[in-house]
Amino acid sequence: MPGPVFIEGDAVTLRTIEEEDLGFLQRTVNAPNVRRYLGARDPINGKQEREWFEERASDDGHASLLVCRGEEPMGSVGVHPRGNSGVNAELGILLAEEFWGHGYGTEASRLATEYAFREKRFHRVFARVFEGNVGSRRIWEKLGFRHEAAFEEAEFIDGEYVTVHYYAALADEWLDEG
Repeated sequence: MPGPVFIEGDAVTLRTIEEEDLGFLQRTVNAPNVRRYLGARDPINGKQEREWFEERASDDGHASLLVCRGEEPMGSVGVHPRGNSGVNAELGILLAEEFWGHGYGTEASRLATEYAFREKRFHRVFARVFEGNVGSRRIWEKLGFRHEAAFEEAEFIDGEYVTVHYYAALADEWLDEG
C-alpha cells in the first residue's frame, strides 16, 4: 500500500515512496517503452532499486513521490536540486505505460512544480525531454514551460543519438499565473 498522501490533486495524489512500492517502481523503470524515454541503458535489479530508495528517495534535498490514482501506484515524480546555489531544480516524471495519455502526468507535474516553487522556494525549474517523447513535451508545453534549448545528439538511446530538449519555468512567472 502506498505511503501517506503528501500532495492531493483532482485526479492524482503524490504520496511518499515506501519499501512496498519498490517492486512496482522496478518493473516500471525496466519496461522497454518507459526506460527508453528515461535514457536508461542498463537493467535495474531489486538491489539497485533498494539502493536508489535508501540513498536518493530518502535524501533530504530531493523529493521523490509516488504518483497514485487513489491507492493505485502509477509512477513517480521527483524534484531534484541542481547545482550548489539552491536556484535550480530538475523535475523528472515516469508513469507506467498504461497511464499515458490521460492527463495524469500533466497533473502530477503541475503539483510537483507548485511544490518546487511554493514550498522548496526554487527560482527555476527545468525538465529534460528526449527526442521522440511527444507526451512529455506536451506536458511541459501545457504547463507553460518555455523550450529553452535543444542539445543535438546529446544522448545515445536505442542504438541512435537523440536530441535532448530543455524546458523551464521561473518562479515569478509561474506564481503570477498560478
